[in-house]
Amino acid sequence: GGDHTITYPILQALAAKHGPVGLVHVDAHTDTGDTALGEKIYHGSTFRRCVEEGLLDCGRVVQIGIRGSSYEPDPHKYCREQGFRVVPAEECWMKSLEPLMREVRAQMGDKPMYISFDIDGLDPAYAPGTGTPEIAGLTPAQALEIIRGCKGLNIVGCDLVEVAPMYDVSGNTALLGANLLFEMLCVLPGVKTL
Repeated sequence: GGDHTITYPILQALAAKHGPVGLVHVDAHTDTGDTALGEKIYHGSTFRRCVEEGLLDCGRVVQIGIRGSSYEPDPHKYCREQGFRVVPAEECWMKSLEPLMREVRAQMGDKPMYISFDIDGLDPAYAPGTGTPEIAGLTPAQALEIIRGCKGLNIVGCDLVEVAPMYDVSGNTALLGANLLFEMLCVLPGVKTL
């Protein structure tokens, strides 16, 4: 997809069909800001707008890889107040995320859920082609653990956003993004893999 704003209308459509959905959100940022340059809808406000419209089952929202500078002294306060689980990047450093994903699977249960993957959730050493890179992010192997850890859940949709190939002369960001999308397709319900 494009920037993270695209997730907002997708979740509007899915919530109209399924009711509020759970969310596994991989990102460097929570995307729960209120306004930017006077605009209420932008790539950093997506999930605040979704909360306001009742599109998310807030007790089943997990944000993984969150990090970076902030304008707020407590940048995750809004998320916690909504009932989101925020997993900062530093809690993921140098370890497997399989134990985390076991907890996430239990939290999601068998109700409808959505995967939204911002490429800047990964460290810019692996994915520099994005508009808002933040150092000390997740590895590609951890990204696979997150996505594969969703297999068997009631996934009703997924996206991968914020890939900006013009910022990466190597092409590695686009390659990584395409592979993560392929992995997401493989964990959709009813897809048989070897």
